Parts: sequence; structure tokens; C-alpha cells
Amino acid sequence: MKITYDKSADAMYIYLADGKKSTHTEEVREDLLVDYAGKEMIGIEILDASNKLSKKSLSNAGDNAVYLHKISKKI
Repeated sequence: MKITYDKSADAMYIYLADGKKSTHTEEVREDLLVDYAGKEMIGIEILDASNKLSKKSLSNAGDNAVYLHKISKKI
């Protein structure tokens, strides 16, 4: 698992499966998108991330997978 934050787009992306390409995207909410490769969930995009998560959380997004557990309760 890999987590990235694009400051210019204000978007966080959580990669759940490396090397797989999205075949379709489901809009769960206006600010939450889920990518699939077939039926497998491969990624989650959180838009407007700076309004949902702390600046410290965003700057540490790539540090480790434990971060996902922390933010999952906020989205």
C-alpha cells in the first residue's frame, strides 16, 4: 500500500494494489472516488483533502500504511 498527496490538486490517493490499471471509477461521494480493476478495488482518491485532514497528516501521508487506519475514521 502507498499513500500520496498532491498539494496542487489537494488530493490524496491511496494505492491498494501496485501495478494494476483502473478499468472504472465509482464516485462514492462528490469528494471520494474508488478505482477498480475489474471487481478488485485498487485505489481510493480523496478530493479536497486539506479540508478533511490535518496538515501534519497530509505531510506524513507516505510514511506508512498505519496512516490509512487513522484517516478512515475521518472520511
